[in-house]
Amino acid sequence: MNSPLPPFSGTGVALITPFSADKSIDYPALGRVIDHVIEGGVDYVVCLGTTGEAITLSTQECREVLDFTLRHVDERVPVVAGFFGGNYTERLAGFISGYNFDGVAGIMSSSPAYSKPPQEGIYQHFMRIAEVAPRPLIIYNVPGRTSSNVLPETILRLAESSDRFAAVKEASGNLGQATEILRHRPDRFGVLCGDDPLATAMIAVGGHGGISVIANALPGPFSRMVRAALDNDVHTARQLNFDMLDVHPLLYCEGNPVGIKAAVSALGLCENFLRVPLVPLSAPNAAKLRTVLSSVPGVAVS
Repeated sequence: MNSPLPPFSGTGVALITPFSADKSIDYPALGRVIDHVIEGGVDYVVCLGTTGEAITLSTQECREVLDFTLRHVDERVPVVAGFFGGNYTERLAGFISGYNFDGVAGIMSSSPAYSKPPQEGIYQHFMRIAEVAPRPLIIYNVPGRTSSNVLPETILRLAESSDRFAAVKEASGNLGQATEILRHRPDRFGVLCGDDPLATAMIAVGGHGGISVIANALPGPFSRMVRAALDNDVHTARQLNFDMLDVHPLLYCEGNPVGIKAAVSALGLCENFLRVPLVPLSAPNAAKLRTVLSSVPGVAVS
C-alpha cells in the first residue's frame, strides 16, 4: 500500500494578479481566474507569489487580494499565502506574527534575496519564521531570483528541526538536488516542483506534485498530468507533458509573469496589463504564444 501523500501534494497554482488599464487590481478578472483553475481541477491555490506580482503590491493591496481570494474560493480548495520581502528576518517575523491568517491553509516564503546569506544564515532565517508562523510553511527555493541556493542538507535540516515545515517548492531546476531531498526527507515533508516542465520527472523520482505557473492558463491538462504521474500512469502523464511542452518557453522568455499574463489574456480571462518594471509580452512572442496555446488539445484561444 502506498504511503499517504504529504500536505500540499498534487497541483497548486501560483495565481496571477490581474490589473485594469489604470493598473488597479481587476477583482472580477481575478475571480474568473480563480474559478477557471478550480474548475480545471487544481488542488489548491497560492496567492501573492512571484507570479502574482506581489512585490509590486502595497501591504494594503496584498491584504485585500488575499481577503478577496479567500472569499471567492469559499473553501472549495485550500489557499496558501505567499510572504516575500524577507531580506531582514526580524521584520518579516514581526509582520507574520501580527498577521491575520484566518482561512489560510499554509504560508509559502522564499529564502532571503540580494544579501546571498550562507547556509547557516538561511537556516536561522527559516527557523525564526517557523517560531512565529501559525500555519504550515512551504520553503520556496528559487535561486534564479534570490541568487542563493538552499542546499539539500539545509532543507533536510529544517525539515528535521521543526514540524512547522510542511514542504519545499524546489525551483532550482536541478533534478539531482530534488532527488537528494527526496532520498532523506521525513515522511511528512513534501517535495514540490517549482519548474513546470520538470514536474513529471520530479514525481517520477518520488516528488509529490508542483506549484505551477502554466496552470493559470491550462489547469486541466496540468492537473491531469500531475495526477497521472502520481498514479504511475506514465503514458498519460508523458503525453500531457508533451502537449504543453511548447508553451513553457514562451511563458518565461521575457520573464514571469509576463508570459503567463499574455496566455491568460489570450484565453479571455483578463486583460494583459502589468506594473512597471514588468511590461507586456512583445508582439512577436505573443503571436507565437497564441499559436502554441491553440495547439494544446481542448484549448480555445479567444
